[in-house]
Amino acid sequence: MRQTITVRILVIGGGGREHALAWKLSQEAEVICAPGNAGIAEDVECVSVAAHDFAGILKLARDREVDLVVVGPEDPLIAGLADALREQGFATFGPGTVAAQLEGSKAFAKAMMQRAGVPTASYQTFIDTQASKEYVRKMFAEGKQVALKASGNALGKGVIVCGTLSEGLEGIETLKALGEASRTLVIEERLTGREFSLLTLVGDHGIYSLPVVQDHKRVFDHDMGPNTGGMGTFSPLEWLSADIVSQTEAEVVTPILQALRDDKLSYRGVLFSGIMVTPDGPKCIEYNVRFGDPETQTIMRRLGPGLADALMSASTGGEITPIPVSADHVVTVNLASGGYPGEYSKGLPIFIGALGARVKLFHAGTALLNGQLVTNGGRVLGVSAVGDTLAMARETAYEAIGQISFPGMHYRTDIGA
Repeated sequence: MRQTITVRILVIGGGGREHALAWKLSQEAEVICAPGNAGIAEDVECVSVAAHDFAGILKLARDREVDLVVVGPEDPLIAGLADALREQGFATFGPGTVAAQLEGSKAFAKAMMQRAGVPTASYQTFIDTQASKEYVRKMFAEGKQVALKASGNALGKGVIVCGTLSEGLEGIETLKALGEASRTLVIEERLTGREFSLLTLVGDHGIYSLPVVQDHKRVFDHDMGPNTGGMGTFSPLEWLSADIVSQTEAEVVTPILQALRDDKLSYRGVLFSGIMVTPDGPKCIEYNVRFGDPETQTIMRRLGPGLADALMSASTGGEITPIPVSADHVVTVNLASGGYPGEYSKGLPIFIGALGARVKLFHAGTALLNGQLVTNGGRVLGVSAVGDTLAMARETAYEAIGQISFPGMHYRTDIGA
């Protein structure tokens, strides 16, 4: 009898993105998650090793003889975790520290876009606060609006889109208060259009883009309030043509990867391209070097079998085999703590009723306290629903939300609307 060989995958991280990855990969492989969270532990084994504990992760990978490490969050990638793992011989899905500066430094990313000829907004970088304010005054005097960005990683809080001069000047002060992440500011001309996220698996021998998805960044309905890490996503996008996706791959994805190769940098991981479809065509808003959150929660619900093989191939230099994609519509709604994206409390009890067969609950910021599920982050739970149509997926998601409660819980009611 032929013996089945089980692939063992270590997923690094403990949020909603990692829950979705671990859940999907566990359908095809043995999965361990470090550190995981209360919800992830219901689906796969979790080991209490922090994502920034490089020595602990290396020991865990050796002790458990893992075949592949998938790094979820951006911080350890920027700090060099993928490099450390590869140096010890572990196949790793995630770019090295230099390539990870595409997310770790928006100034670096914009310079690379300019060099590679990637269509993007015009911009300037500033360290001096007064000089940045003078530039904002100049932009508004010319009838232009601006987007302010902290160059460093600000955990989803480093972008402010400004429609008035006063918002621009106040936004500079707000970002500067973030500290080291905003020591350098990138100030762009504001783009207008519709946004989508393109997540592309990248290896040495090709790329493969996952189903496109649309995120809702602002905290309140009708795109009001401050930006967040993401309040919900949906897919597919009926307004987006396949031609625009192909154009984005050709003009946004391929050129930046070639620029990295020109610098002798291998990129093995996922490249997240945030895109604005403007009257002049698709333009790149930003790159991320890891799976998006909450984009991943929605994408994983649409994928058929083959993700584990695809990530392994990308990580080891093989060709990436396409993954089947279902025609289902998916809507994922994030439930957030009171006060998010500002200050919020932790340790509040969560109550969950019957959710239905077409709903998967992805835990983002949860923990167990004396056997009680409690809040442990700003974004707490992602309610992900599948439907034959977008309207059916939305209805199913919001019906499920009616079965969940915790003090201060808030969410957008217009995800996918």
